[in-house]
Amino acid sequence: MQLFYNSNIKKEDTTFTFDKEESNHIVKVLRKKESDLILLSNGNGSLFTCEITIASDKKCQVKIVDSQFIDSKKYKVHLAVAPTKMNDRYEWFLEKATEIGIDEITPIICDHSERKVFKTDRAEKIVQSAMKQSLQYYLPKINSPIPFSDFIKKNHDESKYIAHCEEQNKKSFKDCIKTNENILILIGPEGDFSLNEIELALKNNFVPVTLGKTRLRTETAAIVACHTIALINE
Repeated sequence: MQLFYNSNIKKEDTTFTFDKEESNHIVKVLRKKESDLILLSNGNGSLFTCEITIASDKKCQVKIVDSQFIDSKKYKVHLAVAPTKMNDRYEWFLEKATEIGIDEITPIICDHSERKVFKTDRAEKIVQSAMKQSLQYYLPKINSPIPFSDFIKKNHDESKYIAHCEEQNKKSFKDCIKTNENILILIGPEGDFSLNEIELALKNNFVPVTLGKTRLRTETAAIVACHTIALINE
């Protein structure tokens, strides 16, 4: 069954009306008709089964026939990832990380960052689409970009890791992870973190880790980290 997303729907609602853009998609593109059932989520764990009562491409209306709350997983994943030089690679990361399961994403601007512009609105649309496609009911939080030095000094309650390529003593990331723990991992830009950034992270109690024996692109490293966490928690 098709899943739709709208943050405005509440658990006490009995009906819901889609905006013109979504109405057109439901009726014109998907060819949904009156009495057809669709799924709707608010991105916070609520799942609504809805029956179309007005199949208008300008104002599609549904009646909520069932609702339930889907418990979130017992751990949280926060990836702080430097924007990539080619924006489409970062968008690919956003899509795939959402499909795998991620809770929060922060673009960090680093010393070696070649791209310092990040379009939050576009990123949010990408994760919304990926959330719907993968039938998930929690929408990842997309934070505004922040300089590395500012981000690193914030209070982070998660287990904290930094993945970098320098020849230093590092632990295998997969060996560090415990089930059901909240994790924050930093992934640097194409030129890696600077030595000053690595030192600053270590001073702020980030654990240096390796994601494997090969050198990975930024977006690949982020996906490997995300998927490793998911596998450990299966």
